[in-house]
Amino acid sequence: MWLQLRFLRSCSLLLLINLVVICGFADGSLKGELNAVNSNHNERSEPPQTRVTWDQHSLMINDERIMIFSGEFHPFRLPVPGLWLDVFQKIKSMGFNGVSFYTDWGLLEGNPENVMVGDNGINNDTDIWNLDEFFAAASEAGIYLIARPGPYINAETSAGGIPGWVLRIKGAIRSMSPDYVGAIKNYMSTVGKIIADAQITRGGPVIMVQPENEYTTWPGLTEEEFPSQMNREVMAFMAEELRAAGVEVPMAMNDNEVEGYFAPGTGLGEVDIYGIDAYPMRYDCAHPDVWPTYRFPYDWNILHEEQSPTTPFTIMEFQGGSGGGWGGVTEEGCAMLVNQEASRVVYKNNYSFGVKIFNIYMTYGGTNWGNLGYHGGYTSYDYGASIAEDRTLTREKYSEQKLQANFFKVSPAYLTATPGTGQNGSYTDNPRIAVTPLVGNGTKTNFYVVRHADFTFTGNARYRMTVSTSIGNVTLPQLHNTTLSLNGRDSKLHVTDYDVGGINMIYSSAEVLTWARALSSTRVLVLYGGEDEVHEVAFSRALSEPVILDGPTSGIIIEQQQAAWVIQWRVTATPRVIQIGDLELHLLWRNDAYDYWVMEVPAAEPIGNYSSPSKDLIIVKAGYLVRSASIQDNHLVLSGDVNATTTVEVISTPQEVRGIVFNNQSLNTILSSRGKLQGSVPYHPPTISVPSLYDLEWRYLDSLPEIDPLYDDKAWTVLNQSWSNNPRNLTTPTSLYALDYGYHTGSLLYRGYFIANGQESSLFLNISGGAGFGYSIWLNDNYLDSWAGSSDSSFYAQNISLVPTTNNAGLSMGKPYTISILIDHMGYDEEAPGTDAIKFPRGILDYSLSGHEHQSDLRWKMTGNLGGEQYHDLIRGPLNEGAMFAERQGYHLPQPPSDTWETRSPFTKGIEKPGVGFFTTSFPLNLPKGYDIPLRFVFAFNGSTNVVHTRNYRCQLYVNGFQFGKFVNNLGPQTDFPVPEGILNYNGNNHIAVTLWGLDGGAVLGPEGLQLVASRPIWSGYRKPTAVEWPGYVKRRGAY
Repeated sequence: MWLQLRFLRSCSLLLLINLVVICGFADGSLKGELNAVNSNHNERSEPPQTRVTWDQHSLMINDERIMIFSGEFHPFRLPVPGLWLDVFQKIKSMGFNGVSFYTDWGLLEGNPENVMVGDNGINNDTDIWNLDEFFAAASEAGIYLIARPGPYINAETSAGGIPGWVLRIKGAIRSMSPDYVGAIKNYMSTVGKIIADAQITRGGPVIMVQPENEYTTWPGLTEEEFPSQMNREVMAFMAEELRAAGVEVPMAMNDNEVEGYFAPGTGLGEVDIYGIDAYPMRYDCAHPDVWPTYRFPYDWNILHEEQSPTTPFTIMEFQGGSGGGWGGVTEEGCAMLVNQEASRVVYKNNYSFGVKIFNIYMTYGGTNWGNLGYHGGYTSYDYGASIAEDRTLTREKYSEQKLQANFFKVSPAYLTATPGTGQNGSYTDNPRIAVTPLVGNGTKTNFYVVRHADFTFTGNARYRMTVSTSIGNVTLPQLHNTTLSLNGRDSKLHVTDYDVGGINMIYSSAEVLTWARALSSTRVLVLYGGEDEVHEVAFSRALSEPVILDGPTSGIIIEQQQAAWVIQWRVTATPRVIQIGDLELHLLWRNDAYDYWVMEVPAAEPIGNYSSPSKDLIIVKAGYLVRSASIQDNHLVLSGDVNATTTVEVISTPQEVRGIVFNNQSLNTILSSRGKLQGSVPYHPPTISVPSLYDLEWRYLDSLPEIDPLYDDKAWTVLNQSWSNNPRNLTTPTSLYALDYGYHTGSLLYRGYFIANGQESSLFLNISGGAGFGYSIWLNDNYLDSWAGSSDSSFYAQNISLVPTTNNAGLSMGKPYTISILIDHMGYDEEAPGTDAIKFPRGILDYSLSGHEHQSDLRWKMTGNLGGEQYHDLIRGPLNEGAMFAERQGYHLPQPPSDTWETRSPFTKGIEKPGVGFFTTSFPLNLPKGYDIPLRFVFAFNGSTNVVHTRNYRCQLYVNGFQFGKFVNNLGPQTDFPVPEGILNYNGNNHIAVTLWGLDGGAVLGPEGLQLVASRPIWSGYRKPTAVEWPGYVKRRGAY
């Protein structure tokens, strides 16, 4: 994803303090590898395969031109393999034909030399790391994949997907430093082979691979100087590692600077297909109505011709939403920022440039479960995407993008059209309207993208437009001196001489949703417009006179103009159907068009369920979702979802159907007013019951026994390393950086020991935990202070008084004391290439103890998650657990040994003083099958009624051992934590645990402090997921 902290370039000096960049070569083997890279580059010529080819216009798959309309979806953010098909089907039903995905190296190789896929993987159908299941689901849905294995991915992941152990290397991350090159090889070869085995050339869905990510800057280099020879070697090396693993499909680039970096013909490191990425709506989700202007593009087609004229214009990432941060707003604000209006304006602007490979980041975001996110984001990675985190389809932009994608599926002329230059007032009589033409290249079809010159304008503008057609220049609307209108923050795509299966549509001001070949020689064409808009369409008079078949006749004008039948109408909520020769024309209100689904008829291999311009289409009007369609024994067989009683109407099929089957149920059918077969899908709201968490029996355990001076910490890590490779120079006698000792996630615990001399009055600490972090400090078992956190503070320095703990008498000379510090680790940062910003350490940066001349008077130990990089829970991965006692013991897992623990409720008693309480309970669920019922855990935020919030506290939520929520009551903003079926057992027992960390006093959730809430059930044709394997508690060897 586009690096949100774009100020990194201007602040690179600050970030590069003490940075050591090693770009030399320490051994001959690496020199040999680089020589091979240069040699292979010099020898490269034709693509190593013929299934996926390209020219300057478009990609071609199986020798068919195709526009790749893709959405971003990361399997690791939905850790239920059984639900991957659900998301793929929802994306395919939008009219998309592709998905781009990252793999997260940090999750797959948290333990060096142990990549948790391939030969080292668990490799069953519920293994959340098993990419083969992801590939199989994509193939079943008919989705082509663009693989993006990094190794650096950004993506709002901790350290941008770089494993914690790699952050200890001396060389620069993302350079040709030998230690970095050596670190990536196992991952790249392992994941590269898995991707290679899933290529289209081997029967899989992968059609393209992107090495690295937004590799477009380097400290000390200007835009003109980048890339250096070293940078070129990095890109070449990454590509060669993938080629050596068997990757033969085209390699792509995502240039977030739009500078032509690594485009074909630029030399060493060049890719096959140059692409850009951009986020013009930026990230201010708190003010979604304020559209920024400084990133809106006007000349990408010109830049593309200069930078990569031999490849199709490709946008590898384009903004589909945005993410929130601690203390900000929820993802709903981000959904409003990039809403259906933004989708119309900025996406259609991209079409005006002739984009032919288009990927929207994100289309389904998912969840930063198990601490996988970077420090600037909270648990949700909903991203305001078209498909919400709980997989529901409630956002209008899902439907808007569906209209757009389906248009391009039936518009092959666009694939070779040549973009023109947009000018304000060109083609129209209104200088406040901008029109960009795309002129047919080898076809008669022209496309005109219309928007406000000021794309942020919220008012309405009227215009008349002159276009070139096969019957000459035409100013439309032609009839009755009317005008077209463009609402605020809207954009339209008009066409001329548009081919509808051999029938020429001379022009249309209304937008095309789709068209299909129906029975006999009939074509069905669907046009739509905004409410109360006037539109006009023209066809040759060689066709018979238009006849209104259905819908109100008022507001429709049909006249002869020159050699054309001209039809003008005002858009109403009621659809109209007009017959013109062999053409059946449907005129819709845009919001009615949202309910139309364009489904592909399965074809013979190798096409199968994948998209192809040669495939027949089925058009149905239905409700919430249609997943798939086929024709069997003269019946239209549909699978889909409904959330209300829904009428299903068959608009077009390529062969006769006499009945409708929906989710294996035959519908009673009749003919609609327009002569179409239709049936009703009844919705029967099921009776569902979810437990009141307040009423459950909870067991309690003190999860911070470490503040007891007598606590035995002999198993803890001694912090005695007097050096560090970290770019931040040590300001302590030994490194206290957690990453130097293998701890990278969740939380950190430190214990410092000293012998008092009686002069101690204060302790200075500078602590790093990431944005929104907090910490608490004890002297022996006496609470000293806490930092409750701030959304804009990644580290915090303060002097803590020691006097109040001793009644102003000072510490006792000669007596040993222990300082205990609990730190919330919010994840590492992301970075621009070469800055090594992701190495910025977590833990104690600096300290001093008053009355002591030498820092070394304090000796330190620490712990993080049990085992650190040699983590215990291979099922849930390397980042799922932190340093808290209950986590190290594994008590957050199902069925902990809690029978003898105290019975205590977090809602009524909680904890009485600063510290950490661990609460666990279990409950059964028995939800009705056949329904997709999103569940979420909801914490009460400050200001909620009946909730006690007199103190600052933090909670972690564990669901069947998976950490699915980090709640910070004084910052927020996230209070709702969706947990998918498969993590929750919908038909069996479930175990949840909550860590309750009181920072400045006791903490209690209150009566409504945490609830399990069910959303409206959806009667669904989804495949019920198999529950993810979640092993329960087993006494851990070496736990302390």
